[in-house]
Amino acid sequence: MRKKYFFFDIDGTLTDRKTDLIVPSAKEALHKLQENGHFVAIATGRAHYKAREFSEEVGIYNLVCCGGGGIVLDGKLLYNEPLDREKAHAILKHADEEKIGYLLMLDDSDKCYMKDYRFLEQVGLRKELSTYIYDPNLEVNDILKIYIALSKEKEKEYSWAHDLTSLRFVSQYLIYQYDAKKEGILRMMDIIGGNLEDVVVFGDDVNDLVMFDERWFSIAMGNGTEELKKHANYIADDNIKDGIWKACKEFGWI
Repeated sequence: MRKKYFFFDIDGTLTDRKTDLIVPSAKEALHKLQENGHFVAIATGRAHYKAREFSEEVGIYNLVCCGGGGIVLDGKLLYNEPLDREKAHAILKHADEEKIGYLLMLDDSDKCYMKDYRFLEQVGLRKELSTYIYDPNLEVNDILKIYIALSKEKEKEYSWAHDLTSLRFVSQYLIYQYDAKKEGILRMMDIIGGNLEDVVVFGDDVNDLVMFDERWFSIAMGNGTEELKKHANYIADDNIKDGIWKACKEFGWI
């Protein structure tokens, strides 16, 4: 059997969105793929510390995380790239001038650093559980993520708001982070020396479009968005209907 290199999104692909737990048949498929000699990795926008929790829970120790900025091979963190320093600091300067609040992720943890309370006053708490660190004398060099209090409507008013790659999961604030899972996959493949034509990616949402590439095989989950399905080589059944297991069986990977 020809060796394949699998990269799986987490939310809505491996996990049931209603429970946030991995679909049992998906977990079984991951381990069966490894038993059959394939390379198996998780590809996620989650920060390394969060992705590692999931990795250890499911027993898969290869990760493209932090939206492509982080690489973990056999449980060892090889890269966790910060944002472009010049661009990130320029955005903070603009935000200060406009009195827009922000939080900064400066290390590999749930800590969010702030030099004032503007973000909390303008937005409230983040959607995710966080530890808030207030430091009025905060000095910043490298930044892993920026959470900025720009609503969907307000974002349109500022041209500088698009100087860094950003994602939006809630309407109240914008997140500056890597959105380059394809580049992360390419880096991983370069490290392990695999052939790109043997890559297989699984995703479910429009943010997974960044890892769908014509050089390899892309699979959209049946519960995924229609936009993603348009770019897929194959559409699997819904993930909670054993879509991953069925697809891997159909193509003879397990």
